[in-house]
Amino acid sequence: MITNKDTKRIKIGNVFIGGGSDIAVQSMLNAPAHDIAANVAQAKRLEDAGCEIVRLSVPDTEAVKTLEAVKDAVCIPVVADIHFDWKLAVESVYAGADKIRINPGNIGDEEKVKAVINACREKGVPIRIGVNSGSLSKDILEKHGKPTAAALFESGMEHIKILEKYDFYDIVLSLKSSDTKKTYDAYSLAAESCPYPLHLGVTEAGTKEMGIIKSAAGIGGLLLKGIGDTIRISLTDDPVEEVIAANKLLKGLGLKKGGINIVSCPTCGRTQIDLIGIAKEVEKRLEGVNKDLTVAVMGCVVNGPGESKNADIGIAGGKGSGVLFKKGEILCKNIPEEKLIDTLIEEINRM
Repeated sequence: MITNKDTKRIKIGNVFIGGGSDIAVQSMLNAPAHDIAANVAQAKRLEDAGCEIVRLSVPDTEAVKTLEAVKDAVCIPVVADIHFDWKLAVESVYAGADKIRINPGNIGDEEKVKAVINACREKGVPIRIGVNSGSLSKDILEKHGKPTAAALFESGMEHIKILEKYDFYDIVLSLKSSDTKKTYDAYSLAAESCPYPLHLGVTEAGTKEMGIIKSAAGIGGLLLKGIGDTIRISLTDDPVEEVIAANKLLKGLGLKKGGINIVSCPTCGRTQIDLIGIAKEVEKRLEGVNKDLTVAVMGCVVNGPGESKNADIGIAGGKGSGVLFKKGEILCKNIPEEKLIDTLIEEINRM
């Protein structure tokens, strides 16, 4: 199996993916393609939220102006998403795109693909081959009968061969389906032989709640196996929600440092404080705090500090009161329930 450490290292603007680089978080703008102001504003919000690579649709020449404006407005790499028209890909390269996303199968004959390759080679711009269930060729569909994981993988390998034929190797591959298991299986196949970085994502995952669950299952499972170099959690929602979810996923998997990691118990009959409300308020008050700390919010004074002894700091509740502890050692006892959160936050501020 080819893991993140073994894939080719690719440079996208000022970000590296593959070759053991950190997993990069991506999202995509969804403002109207010609609304420059809206796209610039959204790109800035994504950057502020922790997006590390941003993509936008370039459906026509007018949208290239939006690409240029976004590129000028943010410090993160900007990717041009191209369908069908190879000329738009070339225009986007010369307009400053840091990466081009195409499906060579819908760009046209090899001469058109070659023109895109030549422009990207000249400007040092990588190409992401984006394969999904709806973009498979008739030949592959006839061979496999339907968009299976094997069909997605075979399509991706065919497109890679076209780029390699013209000595182009700055390649990123994505194999997306709205079916979580199919996506997982397709990427697992790719990890057996593909040396290029893999862009992970469950496409058309749905609205926020279900989309995050499906993405966490598919993307998270792959990342735990060392598969994947950059991720996008696709949601029918504000793209900022994609970035927040992706960063939380990476933190939850231990693949991203910085920021607060909250651990809290699910409560049980022994709980004698409003643990659910306290945990939610702690999470809210610690949003945006960049200290690399694990904070525990536990419901039981007897077991809480011991169960979360690996936490940097935490609180545990008793009957209407609680304790403050660090690394499992109690620092302060009998803190009134209404003062638990303030006591915790004050101590975190001193750390």
